[in-house]
Order: sequence, then structure tokens, then C-alpha cells
Amino acid sequence: MTYISTKEASERWHISDRRIRALCGEGRIEGAVKIGIYWSIPADAVKPVDAREGKKKPYLDLVYDYSFIDSLKSTIDRHRPFSKRSADSLHEKLIVEWTYNSNAIEGNTLTMSETKVVLEGITIGGKSMIEHLETINHRDAILFIEELVSNKATISEWNIKNIQALILKEIDNHNAGKYRTENVVISGAKHMPPKHYEVSYLMQKLIAEYQNEWIRYHPIVRATLLHGEFVKIHPFIDGNGRSARLLLNFELMINGYTPIIIKNKERSQYYDALDLAHTTMNYGPFLKLVSELVIESEKLWISVLE
Repeated sequence: MTYISTKEASERWHISDRRIRALCGEGRIEGAVKIGIYWSIPADAVKPVDAREGKKKPYLDLVYDYSFIDSLKSTIDRHRPFSKRSADSLHEKLIVEWTYNSNAIEGNTLTMSETKVVLEGITIGGKSMIEHLETINHRDAILFIEELVSNKATISEWNIKNIQALILKEIDNHNAGKYRTENVVISGAKHMPPKHYEVSYLMQKLIAEYQNEWIRYHPIVRATLLHGEFVKIHPFIDGNGRSARLLLNFELMINGYTPIIIKNKERSQYYDALDLAHTTMNYGPFLKLVSELVIESEKLWISVLE
């Protein structure tokens, strides 16, 4: 790979050298590496989006009463640090049910019990290798976001690509961790994803908006918008839904909330709420769904901890 200096990038993008170095430090320039005190930038790197550019999006119906949700969170927080037995029990249940439901939404035919067995390292007869890989990969992607949360990492294009790469590992290595290079349609949805050549720019805009505009929102609103706006862009050929649900839970977990599981049986309601948000900017139904699932999750954790 060919690299350029911050000075060369400054001249190419008409941004000050100092600003280029700051963007590198913020992880805003994908692939930039620091050698000693100097940054090297991939020659084909895309100019970072200025967070000040463009108008604020007119999101609708983001109002929700979070007092009950936050009171449940406070109850859970009083039990921290959790006992090893409780933490292990909740973690195992989470991984199995999250993996089963997220994969089932995308068409994986493994049952809940079969998913548990595959995660234990046993092969299920009559099921495809891809379905086995989807199960193992999703578990690994959960562990990856848990590591990000533990390290207090932030959402970046780099981390998003790594999440999707884990989901497609050994299933589609060619497209793993890479934005799509062709146009797509979403079956059953009114929303039409943007053209492939717009994806990189729109993902930069999404990260800038997440970091600058959404800071004033409640964490559950941010998690909802992160999922919804990510899927709206549909940046990858495959793995968008699973990646979106992982990102949603990352935002919840990094803010101390318990992760949620969008169940396969709720798929129709889930898809309808997303399509409404994508076509009208009305996030009310999707926000309500997410909030109710947070309450359900918190009550489960409290029942185990108390």
C-alpha cells in the first residue's frame, strides 16, 4: 500500500496539517498509522467529512419517558460488581439467545437448542456449514464488542468493519470488512439504500453525526438511531442486520445498560418500524420497541441478581 504524509494530505484535501494530525488521532482517517511522531496516510484514503457540514436531520418522535428504565438500571448498578456465578449465567444465556435470534431473523434455520450445541463445538447433522459458521462468527462478534466496551472504545468505521468481518469470516472473505461496490435493494422494504459510491461518504457522515449531534440524546435514543441510520445506508453486501444489532447493543452497554435481544418472532414489527423510520424519519415505533426490550432485559437481570 502507498502512503502519503500529513502535509501531502493537507495539500490534497485543503485542510491544515494540524487538523489532519488531529483527525488521525481521532481515528477519523481510515488506515492511518503512526510511526514515531509522524502519521502515514493511505494514498487512497477518503477526505474526512466535516461534522459542521450539512443540515441536521429532522428525526421525528424521539420523545420517551426513560425514568422507569433508568430506575431499573440504578437497581442493577447497586449489585455491581456481579458475582461470578450470576455473571456467567447471564452471559451464557445472552450469547445463545442473541446469536439464535439475530441469525434466525436473517434466515438461519438452527433452533435455539441447536445453536447452543453448535456453540459448544458440536456439529448438527442436516445443517449447512454456513449456518454453523454464522453461529460461531456471531458469538465471536459479541465477544469483540464486549472487548470494545471493556476498553471504553468508541464507534468508528474501523470497528464497524471489524464487526462485519467477523460475521462473514470464512463465509465470504472477499466482502468481509469491505463496503459494498454494487447497488442493492432490500426485499419487502419501501426504502431504497443509497448508491454504492455514496457509502463511504455517508458512513463518515454517520460517525460524525453520532459523535457530535447525538450527544444530547439519551443513550437509548442514540442506540436506536445508530442501528436505524446504519441499516439505512446498508454499507455492506451482507451482514448489515447482524452488525446493526451488535452496534445497538454496543451503545447500550458502553453506557451501562443491559443488552437487548430483538427476537425472531418480532421480525415483522421490527422490519416495519425500521422501514417507517427510513422512509419518513419517524423513529417513534422503533424507539418504543427498543425501549420495551431494554425494560424486559433489565427485569431479567434484576431477577437473577436479587
